[in-house]
Parts: sequence; C-alpha cells; structure tokens
Amino acid sequence: MANLEQSRRKLASYVSLPAGRFLARTPLTPDVLTWIGFFITFGAAVLVVFEQFIAAGLVYLGAALFDMLDGALARETGKSTKFGAVLDSSLDRMSEGVVLLGLLVMFARGGEPWEAMLAGMTMLFSFMVSYIRARIEALGIECKAGFFTRPERVGLLTIALLFGWNHYALVVLVAVLCFLSLLSAGERLIYAKRQAREQG
Repeated sequence: MANLEQSRRKLASYVSLPAGRFLARTPLTPDVLTWIGFFITFGAAVLVVFEQFIAAGLVYLGAALFDMLDGALARETGKSTKFGAVLDSSLDRMSEGVVLLGLLVMFARGGEPWEAMLAGMTMLFSFMVSYIRARIEALGIECKAGFFTRPERVGLLTIALLFGWNHYALVVLVAVLCFLSLLSAGERLIYAKRQAREQG
C-alpha cells in the first residue's frame, strides 16, 4: 500500500511541481483554486444530467486537475493552512457527490430506478471511504489502509463518464466503482479494529 502511495505521489509531482512554480507567480491562492475546481465540477454534473458524457468526463478531469494544483501551489508558496486543508477535503467530497448526484438524476429522469439507486449507493460508499479515514486519524491513528482512494475513484468515474455514451458500459463501471468503494471502506474498518486492539 505504501508503494502505491509513493508511486501515485511521484507521478503527480511531474505535473504539480512545475505547475506550482508557475502559479506561484500569479495572484491566485490555493483556496481560490480549490473553489474554482469545485465550481467546475458543477458544470460536469449538469452535462451528466443532459447526457453529454464525453464533455462531462473532460470537464470533471479538468476539475480534478485544479484539485491537484491547489496543493502544489500551497506547498510552493508556503501558504498551507489548517483551514485550507479542511476546505480542500470538504470540497473534494462534495465534488464527487455532485457528479454522482448528476448520474442519479439522469437515471431517475430516464425511468431507471435501479441504476439511480446504484448511483446513490456509490455516493454513500465513496463518502464512507473518506469518512472512516478521517475518523481513524481523529483518534491519533495514521491510516494508510484502503486500496481504492480518491485518485482511483476520480479516475474510474472519469472513465465511466467518457464511456457514458455506451449505457451498458456506464452502468457496469459505476457498479465497479460502487463495489470497490465498499471494499475499501471495509478494509479501513478492519484496519481500524486491528489498530484499536493493538493500542489497547
């Protein structure tokens, strides 16, 4: 799991480091980038509702890029703050929820209740993955457990949107996203139980 985390960070640094240096020369702040990325996600959600899937996938990918750049800018300028971390984490969760809500609305409008329920369950489980980690770390226990974290969820959701023109592929990919999110949440719960026992 540690190797996966290191590989992910190394890959992201190829884009984030030069971008962070460039953005440091502008008047933009990390919090502004966080908000921009969040509002772009609303555009992706609207496109999903109207079944403009390829555009939605590209817009959502752009929003995810802003999410990566706000951290890079904060590190480059030394403007990392506790509130900024809370804001970034909160809007990250809401961004995922907004796009999945768009899928739920789209399925519901199309008279597909089971698919709408699937989108709702995916939203719930994706929130739980992040919530369990936050709850564990609030107890003073570092949590690196969970193989299917936000970058993986964003990546798979983006792929699902880009292939959304194929209804079957969209439903299957959302189901995979739902299942892997549930597994990751379960993995973190087991990890929390194990750590609680070890720490007495």
